This record gives sequence, C-alpha cells and structure tokens, in this order.
Amino acid sequence: MSNTKRRTRFIIGGIVILLSLGYLIYAGLEDTLVYFLTPAELQAKGNEAVGQRLRLGGMVVKDSVHWDPQTLQLEFQLTDGEATIPVRHRGTPPDLFGEGRGAVVEGTFTAEGIFQAKTILAKHSEEYKAGEGTASAKERFRTLIKE
Repeated sequence: MSNTKRRTRFIIGGIVILLSLGYLIYAGLEDTLVYFLTPAELQAKGNEAVGQRLRLGGMVVKDSVHWDPQTLQLEFQLTDGEATIPVRHRGTPPDLFGEGRGAVVEGTFTAEGIFQAKTILAKHSEEYKAGEGTASAKERFRTLIKE
C-alpha cells in the first residue's frame, strides 16, 4: 500500500472519529441544557402544548402565591411581562421561591389553560452584594497592603 493511500485512510479515519465525538458531545449537552418556554411562547403554542411535558419559566407575579399547608396545594402565576400563566403544584415550595422572583416549573399544560407543575426550580438572584463584614475585611486588607 502506498503512502498516499495510507495517509488518506488515516485522515478519513480521523475525520470520522472527530465527527462521532462531536455528535456525542452535542447529544450529551442537549439532554442537560435547561430550556424553557416563556408564558407568551406557551400561549402561542395553544392546543399544541396541551398534555406535553414542558418547562415554563418566568417571574412569580406579586400577590398571586396561595399555599395551603394543610393540603400542600400551591397556586401562583408566572409572567414574562407579555403573558401570564396560572400554575398549580402539590408540595412545599423551595426555599428560594417567592413573589417577584424567577422560577422554572416542569410539568404539563392542561386544556383549561393551567400549568400543572411537578417540579419547581427557584432561581436565585444573580446580583451579589457584599455584606458589611466583607466590606470592612477588604478595607483592612487594603490597609495592610499599603503599610
């Protein structure tokens, strides 16, 4: 076998391996990405979304949270500023869950226009504010460096 045939087979084999590896990485990432619909996108889907397992994300509307600790029935509304969807969930809400905060819910959309959530993922604030102790420690550190 000549060197050019061997080199061509080596290059083709390398390309096949790289493409296979790329596909495996893509398929693995696709399963782990947390994609969700906004309330406006869910409303635009209409009856097509009924009964499908979906993720819905938005902000919890102020004064919409009603939780009964006896029955563990939780009701609230999610909005994206354009549309609002009522959500029902049975269970205790997560610690970070609250009015005016972001949340992603997993579940199904009913024909009545209610999102029946099986899981609630509360989103934490992406804003970091240093406490007084941290700020004073930084000042002491800067003073030590200057000395």
